[in-house]
Amino acid sequence: MSMIFFACVVRVRDGLPLSASTDFYHTQDFLQCKRRLKALAVRLAQYPGRGSAEGRDLSVHFSSSGDVACMAICSRQCPPAMAFCFLETLWWEFTASYDTTCIGLASRPYAFLEFDSVIQKVKWHFNHVKSSQLESSFQKLREELEFQPPFALTVEDADAANGVMNSHPQLQLQHVPHFRMEPVTALGILSLVLNILCAALNLVRGIHLAEHSLQIAQEEIGNILAFLIPFAACIFQSRPAGPEAPTQDLGSQDLDSAGRAWPQEDTGIFLAFNTD
Repeated sequence: MSMIFFACVVRVRDGLPLSASTDFYHTQDFLQCKRRLKALAVRLAQYPGRGSAEGRDLSVHFSSSGDVACMAICSRQCPPAMAFCFLETLWWEFTASYDTTCIGLASRPYAFLEFDSVIQKVKWHFNHVKSSQLESSFQKLREELEFQPPFALTVEDADAANGVMNSHPQLQLQHVPHFRMEPVTALGILSLVLNILCAALNLVRGIHLAEHSLQIAQEEIGNILAFLIPFAACIFQSRPAGPEAPTQDLGSQDLDSAGRAWPQEDTGIFLAFNTD
């Protein structure tokens, strides 16, 4: 009967999965336990080198050293010495195959997926070889675990880590300034109308001059530009101005997880135009 169901290798500093075994289990308990494992992987830097999170039927064990950690989902009946001996064997195999530079530069999940064959081989060895043949290794590890027991996590700790990984933080209330557009004044409306009229006049003059001058001399292009450039300047000048400086009206707005304010409803729509 198999006692080790799933194993993976992760990077400690950010929980990036480097390699994992192919799992053939799809029960609800196993999938839930796998979600807890992924959540704990992100927080491995906060825990000691060895730890366990025991569930009703399945348990998660992890062993880390340096920037590499090995994690496994095992049966509740699996002896801790067997689980940690498996993890340490896996750790030695992985660190012997890849140097720290390659591990540190890995930027995508499962960058060393070819290590899956080694995980399957070691997992099969621990699941099917008689425990009597591994007793010497187990005995040494039992003594270490008695002297320094693994860090014990509860199911609630794993679920709490899973909630943080799934991004469910509570909304925070902070005071942020309200940005509002100022109402258009009579001078602003007059400036807009004059700018539009001047732009239209310059455009008409430029087109009319182009019809009579392009065929006469190339130097007349300067005269055409003399009307078209003021036309473009008038159009640019009549664009709507940006929002004024924030007013002193402060309110409470809900912020999302990224610190952005949720939009607030306003009672009116105003435009502001540059009067320069």
